Amino acid sequence: MHSTISKLTLAATAAAFLIGVTAPAFAQDASAPAATAQSAAPASLTKAEKRKQARAQRKAERKAARAKNNAELKKLEDAGYKPANNDPNYPQNLQNAEKKAAGAAGASQ
Repeated sequence: MHSTISKLTLAATAAAFLIGVTAPAFAQDASAPAATAQSAAPASLTKAEKRKQARAQRKAERKAARAKNNAELKKLEDAGYKPANNDPNYPQNLQNAEKKAAGAAGASQ
């Protein structure tokens, strides 16, 4: 019984050690793309300033994506799509609105 407990303790200790050693290696690999994206920033910026710039850039990208999605939804709503309706013909209504919006966009060009 004592030998089984000591073997389990040894195995748990070894597993904890291995997890502790490998976790930082994975964390470094995950942050590598972020480091290359920030490499375009001037070298004179501090780490906090670089982080602040990266956050501002991500915020601007999210804001642009949200505006694009809202504009697309507005165009579909103008073409007759009503997202709030609990309609059994949902896919067909959306497809009809997309065709109508695409036709209106083609005619305006």
